[in-house]
Amino acid sequence: MWVVSSGSPGRSSHLWTVAFLILLQSYQIVQGHVEKSSSALIVVDEGGDEEATVGDEFSDEEDLEVFQPTDHWQTIKPGQAVPRGSHVRLHLQTGHRDVRLGAEQMRGEEQRRDRPHEASQSYWSAEELKLKLKKMKDSSPRSGAAYQQDQNKFRSIEDLRKDLATLNLLVETDFQVIKRLLDQLNRTSSTEQRLQILLELEYLVHQVDNAQTLCSMGGLQLLLGGLNSSDFRLQDRSAFVLGSALASNPTVQVEAMERGGLQKLLTLLGTQRPLSVKKKALFALASLLRHFPFAQSHFLSHGGLQVLSEVFREDQGGSVRVRIVTLLYDLITEEELHSKVSTDESPDRLGPRSKGSLDLHSKGSPDQCSKGSLDQCSKGSLRAGLQEGRWCSLVPELLDSAEHDWREKGLQTMLAMVPVCLDQYRRHGSLPVSLGSLKAQYRDLVHQEQALGDDEGYFREILDLLHTLELKMK
Repeated sequence: MWVVSSGSPGRSSHLWTVAFLILLQSYQIVQGHVEKSSSALIVVDEGGDEEATVGDEFSDEEDLEVFQPTDHWQTIKPGQAVPRGSHVRLHLQTGHRDVRLGAEQMRGEEQRRDRPHEASQSYWSAEELKLKLKKMKDSSPRSGAAYQQDQNKFRSIEDLRKDLATLNLLVETDFQVIKRLLDQLNRTSSTEQRLQILLELEYLVHQVDNAQTLCSMGGLQLLLGGLNSSDFRLQDRSAFVLGSALASNPTVQVEAMERGGLQKLLTLLGTQRPLSVKKKALFALASLLRHFPFAQSHFLSHGGLQVLSEVFREDQGGSVRVRIVTLLYDLITEEELHSKVSTDESPDRLGPRSKGSLDLHSKGSPDQCSKGSLDQCSKGSLRAGLQEGRWCSLVPELLDSAEHDWREKGLQTMLAMVPVCLDQYRRHGSLPVSLGSLKAQYRDLVHQEQALGDDEGYFREILDLLHTLELKMK
């Protein structure tokens, strides 16, 4: 609405007063419509055709009827809400509001027209949503065969609570489980039950505390008794449980030595037994000897290396051979490590030489053992045992295997035995030829690894072992 002034000053003043009153009345009309509709309208007083955009800060469409605008101006009724982003035009003279889609909404409409396969978005008011949700609840079947069939698939929460209340749930600690299993092992005479009990015990004694608990309850004596059983299956399973309990567990190792476990294991290995029993006995023996110099000293003094050499010769498949050579390598490296520590440390700091250290380079008896959990003072010589058992000629036989892992373990052990076996290596007629053939084979394998981008692969390590052994033999 435009007001044009003309004529005399008095008349002009009167016209300005009338215009002000009209503008004030229009403002009140606008305020009334805005408050009544509660819509977020921004009024622009620049003429009857100006537009306003619906903002976000005052919009509240929860309980209002939402008017759906188009790209053409349409008049909306009082009390109707419009979507956010719509353009609104307010007539100051009549108070009517016109609305159409905003710029962003029109672009969205154009995109939807370009992609007719996409479903158009629907707008519902709060009342419409409530009605639709109510219809969804009412539409679910509450009777009939289909409903009964669905109900039979599930149990009610009341039934589940009753069943859980009747359950007698008993949670046992490992201590209680071990005690129960040992009681059952003592009472039962069934071989099958004893085998199952031993299998469950083997799972538990991998933990150090559980293995010590087994010892405190007398379970170790039962396992050692199982080694003397007439049933090979019980011998196999008892040795398996014993080896798991001994592994890196000094308390159990000392207990086993005090109860004659070393002699029983050597007896199993030195007599006629199935291969499976000897494998488990070897596993238990290795667990007893590792990191336990006193047991190693007694092992040597009781002819343990000679017993292993006989088992090595009997095994034609090779699976036991590689385990024996691995144990032999561990014994040698432990002795060398102890010798190095003893040489580097001063006597004042080191004190008496620790339990049962083995001397690889001396032919006499090893140093005396210090006072520990057992009264220990035994004789043995690793070097003498290696020579008497002819290990300098036995270990190279692993090089004839087709398994790369067996060759690797054989080469590592041969290098560890060089201080004892160097002269025999040089006198071994076929050994240089065998090393040369292996070097050619592993050169080709290394080239294949390098072609795949692996310059420091597994075959490179084996080739380095071959080079090192050849250099030491020259």
